[in-house]
Amino acid sequence: MWRAARSAVSSLRRRSRWYSTAIPGPCIVHKRGADILHDPWFNKDTGFPLTERDRLGLRGLLPPRVISFQQQYSRFMESFRSLEKNTQGQPESSVSLAKWRILNRLHDRNETLYYRVLIDNIKDFAPIVYTPTVGLVCQNYSGLFRRPRGMYFSAKDKGEMMSMIYNWPSQQVDMIVITDGSRILGLGDLGVQGIGIPIGKLDMYVAAAGINPQRVLPVMLDVGTNNQRLLEDRLYLGLRQPRLEGEEYLSIVDEFMEAVHARWPKAVVQVYFLFEFEDFQAKWAFETLHRYRKRFCMFNDDIQGTAGVALAGLLGTVRAQGRPLTDFADQKIVVVGAGSAGLGVLNMAMQAVSRMSGPSAHPQFFLLDKNGLITKDRKNIDPAASPFAKDQHEIEGLGLREGAGLLEVVKKVKPHVLLGLSAVGGLFNEEVLKAMRDSDSSKPAIFAMSNPTNNAECTAADAFKHAGPNIVFGSGSPFANVDLGNGKIGYVNQANNMYLFPGIGLGALLSGARIISDTMLEAAAERLASYMSDEEVHKGLLYPSIDNIRDITAEVGAAVLRAAVAEELAEGHGEVGPKDLEHMSKEETVEYIRLNMWDPIYSPLVHET
Repeated sequence: MWRAARSAVSSLRRRSRWYSTAIPGPCIVHKRGADILHDPWFNKDTGFPLTERDRLGLRGLLPPRVISFQQQYSRFMESFRSLEKNTQGQPESSVSLAKWRILNRLHDRNETLYYRVLIDNIKDFAPIVYTPTVGLVCQNYSGLFRRPRGMYFSAKDKGEMMSMIYNWPSQQVDMIVITDGSRILGLGDLGVQGIGIPIGKLDMYVAAAGINPQRVLPVMLDVGTNNQRLLEDRLYLGLRQPRLEGEEYLSIVDEFMEAVHARWPKAVVQVYFLFEFEDFQAKWAFETLHRYRKRFCMFNDDIQGTAGVALAGLLGTVRAQGRPLTDFADQKIVVVGAGSAGLGVLNMAMQAVSRMSGPSAHPQFFLLDKNGLITKDRKNIDPAASPFAKDQHEIEGLGLREGAGLLEVVKKVKPHVLLGLSAVGGLFNEEVLKAMRDSDSSKPAIFAMSNPTNNAECTAADAFKHAGPNIVFGSGSPFANVDLGNGKIGYVNQANNMYLFPGIGLGALLSGARIISDTMLEAAAERLASYMSDEEVHKGLLYPSIDNIRDITAEVGAAVLRAAVAEELAEGHGEVGPKDLEHMSKEETVEYIRLNMWDPIYSPLVHET
């Protein structure tokens, strides 16, 4: 059987239409003339060779000179660098939107060139098409809208979604990202403008995981908005009604999930359902996750993706302290923010501790929301937060009480890790950061993970200035490394979900997993945590460079695939069956993942009526 497994990989290498070094095979198109030029999936702009112009009816519709793919690439990069030069000194938000616009115009016109540019410049362009600029784009999306991308299902479409799903032109979809726009990156309820999140995440799936862009689908589920400013905005493109709640809300989501599964039963669905309010209630985020995760191949990026990348950072912190990973069970961790992201981190951390130390383990996690430390004495406690509420006897010895403030908790707990997912900018103030100097760890960690940048609990510069040079620092948004003097650098670790979700999605897709299990997600986090060398970790580097994102994704995806096989959840993908996957070596699973990554290159186009 092992020969069959190796044969599957070798055969895939020979025949895969995604294999990046292979000469691309012809692509059948059903359009001619101007219709081709207006389709970004097939448009090559001035790159159409003369023979292709003849057979596709393009003679005379383009300037006569044929420009190579590389020349087109260089021309775009010159335009982009010129934009950077010409916008120096302008407000940062204006510059970010200008950069997004020039990339978006290319995306609208020529997807192949767009993704080549994005992949080759991922470190520079990911912050533009994804976090943090995507938050700014979502806030202004109605005014920025030029052409539709993705699908929109609204509360007005109830009863019609099963037929609507067939309006999408692609016969096959592998990856779907859906949001209800209820809390975008800590910016609040943005309604239909939240579509920018699925678009940005799927750009990362294409760039980081090599998902074919013709097989992705961004979706907005518009159930109204409670944002009065949007309801009064004459440019707002969504439903002008309050958000649906309760069973009305769930019935809309139910209908959509059933429609998607009916047409594309093997598609992986990543949801960005939050539906949170100012009191940090995470009911609907967890409700939709538990409702669907055993029926569909899906995961919630805000709960599970954030949790995975945070867990990788927490495990890396233990390594940075020079301790074995099993010591993670003894870490004192203070988490600020009891929303879906904070609770997701704690759930995954709890599972990791249980796996390392057994079900009787009693981790030292302290959870705070806007009302302070959460204990079992609190009235009307959120059921999702109750497993992490402290008993009074657990905190009596520390001199703590229900509702104790952040500064008091940090001073008395002396945590190894302070982790913020509160969406409250500057929450980790000077006093709180200075209190971390008395941590019981020789190398304490501070994670300011809220997005966008102005919602970060603290800046990197403030963290190193007030908490000391010997900390490990992580953030959700990008910050520059900090010069500590004497040739020393305070490294910034951007705990970006894009380290994990592309690998989770690709690994689940290529394994043919029926569902995405906790074990698959933990395998992803642990592989990311082990990716860095001991030397890098001891310097304070927890995450690799984004420049290596495709290699990271291949390793993470292979770990997810192997976990799916081990749990007997894998049903195979295409001509590679579950038995083939079962008998692949660790190295072969990584190669299998890499061979299935789409790479942007112009394919010869052949017209067929």
